[in-house]
Amino acid sequence: MERPPITVVSRLRGLATRVSDRPSLLPPMHFARAGREAFGVAFGRFLEQTDAIAQSELLFDLLSAFALNFDCPWTAYRSHTPNQKTHKPPRRIPVIIQNYPHEWQERYFEMGYDIIDPIVKTSRQRTSALRWSDVYDDANTNEDERRILDEAASFGLRSGISVPLHGPHGSFAMMSFAQPTNHGFEDRAITYLELSALHFHRRVTHLANLSDIEQSSTFSVREKECILWTARGKSSWEIGKILGISVNTVNFHIKKVMRKLDTGSRTVAAIKAVNFGIIEL
Repeated sequence: MERPPITVVSRLRGLATRVSDRPSLLPPMHFARAGREAFGVAFGRFLEQTDAIAQSELLFDLLSAFALNFDCPWTAYRSHTPNQKTHKPPRRIPVIIQNYPHEWQERYFEMGYDIIDPIVKTSRQRTSALRWSDVYDDANTNEDERRILDEAASFGLRSGISVPLHGPHGSFAMMSFAQPTNHGFEDRAITYLELSALHFHRRVTHLANLSDIEQSSTFSVREKECILWTARGKSSWEIGKILGISVNTVNFHIKKVMRKLDTGSRTVAAIKAVNFGIIEL
């Protein structure tokens, strides 16, 4: 079976996946001993460092280093196709960024496990993090699906959690964290890993949106002027008076901006234009 197409980022980095080989951008704090305060300190440091990063691969390195604090040497982020057809395609976010063992990656795609993976199936129906062990024990999981988890364990991924990441237009991604032991995850650890996954997903989606705009859209001076005055709360009539153009011309330029920013709302378009740095208030 051929590999699925990989867009934007492919991090098949498991050629030699030893814990000691992983970058240590956020030194492990051994939370089991450090107590409740250590969780917040390390998570706060993770947020602070990632906010200054504008590259998906570096964001993934920071996330992977943060996960080491919870004895998770393996992390995987992957976007999936929506369950149903949509009128608009999902944003082009990185499809695969992971550091799973290379041999398991090869086995997983060659056997077509990505199609029948019970973790993926369950995550599509969930909005919160789930333990792999719970999916394994679920009565709705069949033997073929359990075999995938058994094989993953034989490659060292003995326990894990996955975080569903649902987005607009039916887009769906999933972040997984895996351990080489069967000790499992405490609820507090799951909470922090889930928060880190949500933050990572938000950051890489934002970067992908910026990339899409830079690659496929250019904004004329008039478009920027119209959406700027929209962001300042002016109506089309008021903008026309300010710029010396007709209301129809104002609406024409605003609709072009809305189309380029993939929204049906002029207010949302104005917010996006500010957030993406297209205009400054």
